[in-house]
Amino acid sequence: MESKRQIQVSQELAHMAGEFLARESSVKALITVTHAEISPTLKEVTVFISVLPQTMEEQALKFTKRARSDFRAYIKKQSRLHPIPIVDFAIDLGEKNRQRIDELTRK
Repeated sequence: MESKRQIQVSQELAHMAGEFLARESSVKALITVTHAEISPTLKEVTVFISVLPQTMEEQALKFTKRARSDFRAYIKKQSRLHPIPIVDFAIDLGEKNRQRIDELTRK
């Protein structure tokens, strides 16, 4: 069970990641931050993204992984979080599965 602080920090980081990616992404795809999960120690965070079109997922994920240190610098500048968490990005498979189910139920 996540603490209230974990939930707040996760939401703040997800919001910041969305702003950062909207500004920094040169990938010809729509990268949407779906949520972030932070460790109980608040030292590591995984930001989950969905990418449209799906054919651009690999390229978008490579971009986000290359931008991790820039995003950490952005967090440092934009927030008072301490320590600044180690950031990772991942494709949100749950969102991908939900979209697939929606697609199947429409047929």
